[in-house]
Amino acid sequence: MTLALGCIADDYTGASDLANTLTRAGLRTVQTIGIPADDIALPEVDAVVVSLKSRSIEAGLAVSRARAADKWLRGRGAGHVLFKICSTFDSTDAGNIGPVMDALRADCGEGAVLVTPAFPETGRTVYQGNLFVGAVPLNESPLKDHPLNPMHDSNLVRVLARQSRTQIGLVDLATVTRGADAVRARLAELAGQGIGAAIIDAVFDRDLETIGLVAAEHLLSVGASGIGLGLARALVSTGKVKSAAAGGDTSAAVGGAAACLAGSCSQATLKQIAKAEKVMPVLHLDPDRILTGAGESQRALDWAKQRLTDGPVLIASSATPDQVAALQARHGRDAAGHAIEQAMADIAEGLVKSGVRRLVVAGGETSGAVVDRLRIPGFLVGVEIAAGVPVLRAVGAGGDMLLALKSGNFGGPEFFSNALGLMR
Repeated sequence: MTLALGCIADDYTGASDLANTLTRAGLRTVQTIGIPADDIALPEVDAVVVSLKSRSIEAGLAVSRARAADKWLRGRGAGHVLFKICSTFDSTDAGNIGPVMDALRADCGEGAVLVTPAFPETGRTVYQGNLFVGAVPLNESPLKDHPLNPMHDSNLVRVLARQSRTQIGLVDLATVTRGADAVRARLAELAGQGIGAAIIDAVFDRDLETIGLVAAEHLLSVGASGIGLGLARALVSTGKVKSAAAGGDTSAAVGGAAACLAGSCSQATLKQIAKAEKVMPVLHLDPDRILTGAGESQRALDWAKQRLTDGPVLIASSATPDQVAALQARHGRDAAGHAIEQAMADIAEGLVKSGVRRLVVAGGETSGAVVDRLRIPGFLVGVEIAAGVPVLRAVGAGGDMLLALKSGNFGGPEFFSNALGLMR
């Protein structure tokens, strides 16, 4: 296998989002869970998205995992590697975006790296280096209350500079609108000044195409699925990849029971849970019982087993920002998050043992914990449920299974019903 594009994603839902975007743009794409084993049977593809669960772990560990993934991808011929991050730039002043970028840049010898989380299709735009979520700056959006990585600064030049060892520059929208040659000249200028990375503005899809053309000429880029879209279109338009029909081999029905798990505390997911309550049984977990080891996971499984024969069920650990803050105050942020993730993984494992073959998971950390527990090594990418969320068919796992892994903020109010409608 010789890859046209290698990608390293810092969480599993973001990896699915990117794999979906690449597939829609014409690249044959596989998403792997972690660095694939040497003996894994992967189909012939144009791109591989290696999913890591590294967004909120210790920076040194995130760096080592990303470097190992980069080595695997470049060893399969990938001339360009995209380090895929969240479109809301989720990170703290300690990392992990900056440290991983610095390490990958040093390994490949790149001059100045283009960085953008812009993805206009999902309402993420960057102007004058400031990230907007819809019509509001990042620091005024619900991401200011993120339970793990609250974002209080919309200026990404400042945000990345606090994490990185290199100087951070800006390629503004006026430059981008003048085309690829103007971007190339600006990037060369910044590199000549010793600047190692540049936030690049993007407001429209055509901006992503310009960015993709320039980024594809380099060894490394950093960003969300928007820059992945630009890279994919550049690879197709320049003839480096022959466009393939969108969608993987996910059309065959798998049958079996269906269930949904929600661990995200985003406003979007909370609204989706409320809608789901009108069409399916929903169980809200008691987080204090999870933290005290009071058998909450088994209670959830017993509840689900009584209902699965009648149709899909949803089990949620999601809570409002105030409830999350209170829980963290009682038990500690890290302890609370880890315990809830593992409880959701316990529940997922029990559901699959009970016959569930169609599983929808909301929340990046929750998705990571669930897929790790189920030991699924990779996915083929299928039809799109919502922007950034495809149907995934497990490959290399025991038994046929369909999954959907949703970032907390993605999808419309009817997401759970829509997902199940496409997962037969």
